[in-house]
Amino acid sequence: MKNNGKQYYVDAAARSAEWHAENLRKMRACRFDTISVHGVYSMQEALDFNQGSIIEPMYMSTSQTYRDSDEMEAALGYEIPTWCYSRIANPSMYYLEGVLALLEGYGSGIETSCVATSSGMAAIQSAVEAFLVVDPANPDQKMNFVATCQLYGGTFQQFAIRKDQERNIEWRKVVNSNDIDTWRSLIDENTRFLYGEMPSNPGQAFFDLEKVAALAHEHNIPMIVDATVATPALMRPIEWGADIVVQSVTKSLMTSGFGIAGAIISRKNLTSNIDNDAMKADFAMYLKILPNRDNGPSISPMNAVLGINDIRTLRSRMDLCSRNTMKVAQFLEGHPNIEQVDYLGLESHPLHELAKKYLVLVDSEYDELYGKKVNRYGHLMSFRVKGGAQAARDMFDRMQRIWRATDLGRIKSVATIPAISTHSQQGEEGREIADIPLNLIRLCVGAEHPDDVIDDLDQALRAEGKKSFHVPGPEYSAGGASSATLDRS
Repeated sequence: MKNNGKQYYVDAAARSAEWHAENLRKMRACRFDTISVHGVYSMQEALDFNQGSIIEPMYMSTSQTYRDSDEMEAALGYEIPTWCYSRIANPSMYYLEGVLALLEGYGSGIETSCVATSSGMAAIQSAVEAFLVVDPANPDQKMNFVATCQLYGGTFQQFAIRKDQERNIEWRKVVNSNDIDTWRSLIDENTRFLYGEMPSNPGQAFFDLEKVAALAHEHNIPMIVDATVATPALMRPIEWGADIVVQSVTKSLMTSGFGIAGAIISRKNLTSNIDNDAMKADFAMYLKILPNRDNGPSISPMNAVLGINDIRTLRSRMDLCSRNTMKVAQFLEGHPNIEQVDYLGLESHPLHELAKKYLVLVDSEYDELYGKKVNRYGHLMSFRVKGGAQAARDMFDRMQRIWRATDLGRIKSVATIPAISTHSQQGEEGREIADIPLNLIRLCVGAEHPDDVIDDLDQALRAEGKKSFHVPGPEYSAGGASSATLDRS
């Protein structure tokens, strides 16, 4: 039977949009754990489209077919919902983006949207690049942005090399991120955004987000926050005034370590001095259907589903790992071979009281175990070994249960020496301003029993353990082929 052309699909899409809006409204009324488990995938959708599957399917197809030319025209003109091609969108991506948007906006009453990317670095690039456009009215303007210098090493390189050095877009560095006067002094009419990582990796830098976001809005520019370490289980920057949140989904959100992913979550109608109404109205959707469509940093469907599955247990896992980390940090703080411990949960940390304001286990007041709001400070910490760089390396090499890797957020405890790994490329000067000395070890505590993690740290610090390492032989390959294991004290 002949339909009424393209309008038939437009009308059907409008009815579908009403149903989905109602479903989202109902989900927003649920608790954080329920949203984490169910996300935006409904029983009705499972029955209508997915053979009743109770788990979100993985759509591995590259593209979507259409019923006729009218539906294709409406879809490719963005008049009706479509995923069309997996470089742009895909149902599996949609499920991940939906749950992250709900979790970051949880409890705030603020409408949020999300676009997922292939990695955390792709998310950062997409989030900031949209604001670094030339003003046609002032083509010779030298743009700048203001950002903390206590950042993940990859972010530091993206800002220092890819932006500042290669494109002459000035990065104005905030050395003490909690000094509001420094933030204020660096902003001028050419500043495009403020950017901060909190808590920072690896040094646990922190700042009063509410004040810094208000400062950004005074100057009509957005506040962008990398909240990877906290996750929305402990902190949701949008409710404190941030316009955009960046997540390296790879880390604490996707704790299994099976995939690489990133995400940008934004509030609707964000603040910006860029003359682009569509971008400001719905930043994440704007990125998805325009810049990211053209640049291609989208997430794969497989990684999207892997992320969804790990997110289901986010709150309880962050609670457990935070409590484990606190116990480990307290042990290290009293150890005679430790020079300094950086963990916001310790009362001795200079930013502890400020962190208490922001880092709260979501819904802990409704949890029968607590019945009140409780602070949790995440599972990333760092410590400095007495004796300098070599002592730190020796201790690091003696660890037997804690994995040596440039990774964090895993269900297993993982450690690295940032100065020779994640932050090595930013050079000695860059590490000095970011306070990353050679004897600093970053530790992300997992879900093991904390006593076992402590035992491993203690034997490594007391030089009682033997160094276990792999000596490459003829069969060695960079990809990790077989190798012979030797024990050496």
